[in-house]
Amino acid sequence: MTAAPPQTPVGYAADRWSALGTYVQLVVAGPHALADARREAEELLDEVDRAYSRFRPDSELVRANAAAGSWVRVSLLLVSALQAALDAARESDGLVDPTIGRSLEALGYDRDFAELQAGDGPAALPIPVSVRAWQEVGVDPDGAVRVPPGVVVDLGAVGKAYAADLLAGRLVARVGVDCVVSLGGDVAVGVTGDAGQDAGQDDGHGWQVAVAEGAADVPAQVVTIDRGGLATSTTTQRRWRRGGRTVHHLLDPRTGRPIEGMWRTVSVAAADCVAANTASTAALVQGEQAAGWLQARGLSARLVAQDGTARTMGGWPGDEP
Repeated sequence: MTAAPPQTPVGYAADRWSALGTYVQLVVAGPHALADARREAEELLDEVDRAYSRFRPDSELVRANAAAGSWVRVSLLLVSALQAALDAARESDGLVDPTIGRSLEALGYDRDFAELQAGDGPAALPIPVSVRAWQEVGVDPDGAVRVPPGVVVDLGAVGKAYAADLLAGRLVARVGVDCVVSLGGDVAVGVTGDAGQDAGQDDGHGWQVAVAEGAADVPAQVVTIDRGGLATSTTTQRRWRRGGRTVHHLLDPRTGRPIEGMWRTVSVAAADCVAANTASTAALVQGEQAAGWLQARGLSARLVAQDGTARTMGGWPGDEP
């Protein structure tokens, strides 16, 4: 998903660059604030990369994984991001699981994705995550984490969504500007003061978000959001060859294998980007039960089947009541 200002561009400014192995798109309600907003964004995303990248040998997460079984002192940023991932696991009953790192490594996803695409390689046996392994992860709010023995933590998409929420909030607090940010399609809106928060107000910003399966794809739809977050999870992107077959990065924790359900893409709007990403990923894992699960939680969603047909629900634009 990509974000853009409302139809009238006067008073808005945008920028786009690369970070965290994906693209960053930033739109602010005030051209004067763009330089400061980008500076804050670059600083925060560098902190995120150093805290919980799985591919930087000097990251705190790599250090914690290497010391599995022991408590490791880390930054409060990693503590809070890991807690968000554990909350996502709890909300999804383990369908969104931060302890799937060994499964990803078995499929060859043990390096930056750009390097992973270079060629094929032998495939190890899929590694189902130990039942409830995520419940054994230790988090000390004062600044320490403990990865269970034999486990590799990967914050994955939840970590990226958490960074989007964190960035939107930081830009509001430090730059004082309404904004929308997209980290590889994980979208978060930042709102200053009470703009647009009260029922019936029209003084908030309606940010347009192009919904697509890939950044280079023609958008299937453009929706407008004024707060919260929106995320798309898809099996059509981040694909590579391993053991003579094509695999992707979204795994079913119960099997350690790439998801092969009835849906190939799910987009969800929620109170924040982490909640949206948790729901979209859990829905993909659930397959046939996804629609009922989303409906029970009152979430707006768009689901794309393997044949490309789309279903909308929960008030998503185009949803049939």
